[in-house]
Amino acid sequence: MKKLQLSSGDLVADRRADYAEMLAATGDPAAAAELMREALTLVPHWSGGWFRLGEMFEAAGRVSDAVDAWREALRLDADDRLGAALKLELAGAISGLGAVPSRFVETLFDQYADEFDRSLVERLGYSVPQRLAEAIAATGQASFAHAVDLGCGTGLMGERLRVMSSYLEGRDISAKMLVKAAAKGIYDALERGDLQTLEPPAGKVDLVTAADVFLYVGRLERVFATVAGMLLPGGVFAFSVERHDGAEDLVLRPSRRYAHSEAHIRELLRVNGFDLAGMENAVLRFDRGEPIEGLIVVAVRRAANAVVDVPLPVERDEAVQALH
Repeated sequence: MKKLQLSSGDLVADRRADYAEMLAATGDPAAAAELMREALTLVPHWSGGWFRLGEMFEAAGRVSDAVDAWREALRLDADDRLGAALKLELAGAISGLGAVPSRFVETLFDQYADEFDRSLVERLGYSVPQRLAEAIAATGQASFAHAVDLGCGTGLMGERLRVMSSYLEGRDISAKMLVKAAAKGIYDALERGDLQTLEPPAGKVDLVTAADVFLYVGRLERVFATVAGMLLPGGVFAFSVERHDGAEDLVLRPSRRYAHSEAHIRELLRVNGFDLAGMENAVLRFDRGEPIEGLIVVAVRRAANAVVDVPLPVERDEAVQALH
């Protein structure tokens, strides 16, 4: 993966971009956008600058100009490490994305790794690992031979799973998060991987968790089917999702995270051969002082193989290919 240009590489352009950021911070996004656009005449291939220009135009209420800037950012960085496609969908310029770009998730959490634990627990009141551990215990199963912690991050969920798991495996897309998890010494194995293309382990497992992970996935048909294939009959699947109360299966929020409906989660579990063991409404964390409502879910894999085929979602590339 080529290095993301957080700096333009040009001192004069960087100085103008810094002034633009100062104007944006003081409440003048229109002036900030004009100065950022001047900077980009010096470094027209700076994808990060085009992305920030789009955000400044958005703050100034110039949505059409913002869309043009995000299109250029995506053209210059097809891996979309800043999430320009998500911004385009929120602006109504594209539809049907259905997934958070994998490189965006990787970049986000690589940059967040050093302050992740402190930020989530101390500042945002993050409670999902403890709630999931309590929900798993409520099934009556106290120990597991092989547990897999999907999107393990720095190991906040793994710290709860260690005491109930003989063998604990963690998977995450962010190499820097995995370094933090390894330093805690709680996992028997760690593997870097993308949930969008999740592959099952060599043998069957009896517990799979995903704590605050699926909001960065989007459509869950593929990952639920894979988890069903990973689990032994009677195995436990415990996870959280951000919840929305509308008719849609999932919605993309301005935070660029996905929220899922309760009905959709219930149906996905049913068609993939799970019996629901528990579903609880909960405040997952706080964001800018506002509570983020979600669901704490525990399901058990049925003994009978009753999986129903579910059409796979349209690939992300089909939703954005016209932009390149």
